[in-house]
Amino acid sequence: MAATRVLLLLSGRPESVSFAQSVCGLLGAGSELGPWPTYCSLKRGQLVLSDRPFPGASARLPLQRPAFCPFAAFNQQPKAPGAQLPADRGVDLGVAVILQSSDQTVLLTRRTRTLRISPNLWVPPGGHVELHEESAYPPRLSWGFPKYHHVVLYLLVISQESQQQLQARIQPNPSEVSACMWLGPDVAAAVAATEDGTEMPRLPPQDLPPSVLAMELEEDGRARRPLVLPMSTLLQTTPTTAEDKERVSTGTKFALRLWLQHLGR
Repeated sequence: MAATRVLLLLSGRPESVSFAQSVCGLLGAGSELGPWPTYCSLKRGQLVLSDRPFPGASARLPLQRPAFCPFAAFNQQPKAPGAQLPADRGVDLGVAVILQSSDQTVLLTRRTRTLRISPNLWVPPGGHVELHEESAYPPRLSWGFPKYHHVVLYLLVISQESQQQLQARIQPNPSEVSACMWLGPDVAAAVAATEDGTEMPRLPPQDLPPSVLAMELEEDGRARRPLVLPMSTLLQTTPTTAEDKERVSTGTKFALRLWLQHLGR
């Protein structure tokens, strides 16, 4: 899927967002806390976002960014990045799917270690056009200036098939996906509650299993073998170092919280 630019409606006027600008900062009117209720629509290949209703907009959806977002830091020091950031690029759109089985589990996939963007992260299946979350890579300034800037749109797809039926039909791309697993509400809640940007270890609640079962892909993408994944791996937070450390992505945690709210309703 081709990349899609992000367009904002600020005080009713359409404005393109430059690569170094924070979408959340512009729509949040300087507020540091999110999420921000945001109206959106897709028009002529552009994702249009606004903090107020506009013709053709859908219902309000939450927009969020992590506390350590590098673009938030650029808002505070707008002259700091200078020529080290692209001057001729805007913000692109990514899409990820929260696939819910009939037995109320959701699918996560582990990105391979060899990918240039977000290696070894557990994320929902998605594409490069890869409810809203602002995403940067690298996600921390301590890892270098961002090379990619996306608003990720999380779409909930509710299937009438069971986890077992869906798993039998899934064919991940082995060049992008190294493993997959299904999370139930209890484990998803524990993962979503972890706070990114800290180095504090988190022990699983006593009523959670010490590990979860995943399926690891061979290089040919066909053969799969069981993978026992420690619960502590899923509860890892985004560190200040170790760029390729295996963990669940910040945006995925946000999407899991929204999914759990949906189940609660």
